[in-house]
Amino acid sequence: MARHNELGKWGEQLAVDLLVTKGYAIVERNWRSGSMEIDIIAMKGPRIVFVEVKTRSSDFVDPADAVDRRRVMRMVRAANSYVRAGDIPHEVQFDVILIVGVPEGDAPRIEHIEDAFVAPLRTVR
Repeated sequence: MARHNELGKWGEQLAVDLLVTKGYAIVERNWRSGSMEIDIIAMKGPRIVFVEVKTRSSDFVDPADAVDRRRVMRMVRAANSYVRAGDIPHEVQFDVILIVGVPEGDAPRIEHIEDAFVAPLRTVR
């Protein structure tokens, strides 16, 4: 497996562990619909939470930069597909978890941004 894939899997596991300690119930991991993917789907109270995880090995590149308008739109489309397919009657929330570190290094820096953005009314280009 490529090093960046291992880093991503490690970061997603850290994110899952963090969410569980905060009382989230993990529903799905790496859910796909066509070319769209949602890293983590969880429940917290009355909300279904779609979580994007971005992991970087150093501060040289800010992981938040990867959550741009295009990524947000793809995440919203995927969440919409998930909600419609499962006829989900819950409120929707979008979280972002940013991780900087490596598995064999010092303790990683983890930032959990709850309710990071509101889905735009239109997701057309």
